[in-house]
Amino acid sequence: MSQKQAYEKKLRAQLDEWNSEIDRLKAKADSAEADAQLEYYKHIEELRTRQEAARTKLEELENASEDAWEDLKAGVESAWDDLGQAIRSAATRFK
Repeated sequence: MSQKQAYEKKLRAQLDEWNSEIDRLKAKADSAEADAQLEYYKHIEELRTRQEAARTKLEELENASEDAWEDLKAGVESAWDDLGQAIRSAATRFK
């Protein structure tokens, strides 16, 4: 397995983990009071948007050649950091 493939595998696993976390947050939102639900759903929609941006970056990385993928790595890591921070923030709010 190349370094690129290993990196892609790690990112895909993290994205799957975050998808599960967002699903758990949505389940909490579904059981919240009506006033809180609106705010929670707004945050979940924001998380899904960031998740889609991260998924797009991963697809760009996967389609890059072995030589070019390093150039895309910074953008991917920025999207990952952004999504991770947003999920941690939402998880704290939902408690």
